[in-house]
Amino acid sequence: MDFLVVDVETANPDSRSICQIGIVGFRDGVLVETWQSLVNPGTRFDPGNIAIHGIRPEDVRDAPNFADIFHELRARFDGRIVGSHTAFDRRAICGAAELHGLPAPACRWLDTAQVVRRAWPQFAKRGYGLANLSRHFGLPFRHHDALEDARLAGEVLRRSLPRQLALEIPLLHPLRPRLERAERDRGGPDDDRVRPGRH
Repeated sequence: MDFLVVDVETANPDSRSICQIGIVGFRDGVLVETWQSLVNPGTRFDPGNIAIHGIRPEDVRDAPNFADIFHELRARFDGRIVGSHTAFDRRAICGAAELHGLPAPACRWLDTAQVVRRAWPQFAKRGYGLANLSRHFGLPFRHHDALEDARLAGEVLRRSLPRQLALEIPLLHPLRPRLERAERDRGGPDDDRVRPGRH
């Protein structure tokens, strides 16, 4: 049950204009690592984006650019399972890497929004955004802060794992062996359990 979750904020509608990155890591269902950095995107800030996340050009003036922190991302990502809530963050990181002439991280990407949509029927078509999930699960967070968004997505993914296993949903094949071992060691599944045939 080891995985990372990443979230980014961007300076403008171009997903490659990353101005903040947040990463959390879970091991055996426990949050064990966090990392975040402001990023100088080297491009304009759109007022609409600033209104969402509150990051301004002066906040990133002395921050590293994406190429400067790429070694940190590769050290954390390569060979790991990395979640992002929708494909936006994956596209942003891979696009920024390409923009800087860098290889995409060698990780296995997992869309945590798709996980939520399959694990909880009430979120199959709507309501799977982070703000609504925060309210549903009673998990307070500060929306549109990259580290906070990553932490919440990671916590929701952790809660979904027993449901994925019980419902035999194939989305999480890379995590299934470790999840099954953890369930045996604990003697039972985590909260929000669903047994086959009862969903």
